Amino acid sequence: MNWKSAVLRGAFGFAVVSTAAFAVWAYGARWFQDHGGEGAMYAACFGVFILLAGLLLHPLAGSMGRFYGSFFPAFLAYAALWCIAWFAMRDQAGEWLGSAVGCTAFSAVLAWRLGSWRGLGLAIGVLFVTHSAGYFAGEWLYYGSGKTAVDRLLWGVLYGLGFGAGIGHNN
Repeated sequence: MNWKSAVLRGAFGFAVVSTAAFAVWAYGARWFQDHGGEGAMYAACFGVFILLAGLLLHPLAGSMGRFYGSFFPAFLAYAALWCIAWFAMRDQAGEWLGSAVGCTAFSAVLAWRLGSWRGLGLAIGVLFVTHSAGYFAGEWLYYGSGKTAVDRLLWGVLYGLGFGAGIGHNN
């Protein structure tokens, strides 16, 4: 798959995945308040990311098995570090720190699992920029609007486009 096709598949595929995961927050946040709290909601979102990502993005890795063998541990490392930064700080500094350490971990785990360390610095940089652009554009839209379920879904779209483009670029 050529570079442009990989970026487009990553961006649009992960936008769909992310929108579905953000739907857990958009439509289930109140339910999770009484059923496990914020941590349980994040775990449910993680599950949606993992289940759907393979269906839409596995061509980036060549096969479903190879995709899950690399994406699952990379996304787990990203999500764990992002959540640690967020839960520890609960502010925009925590989000930026989460983006930096999460994208670094995601890229490093992919490099390890795929056996390709060449270009790791560029991969980290591209993923950090695209991920942060999508995440913070979505956040800006959400907090600048009515904070409705639709606004949460739109955040998911923008986050997915950014993170997915970085994943596709680093294919």
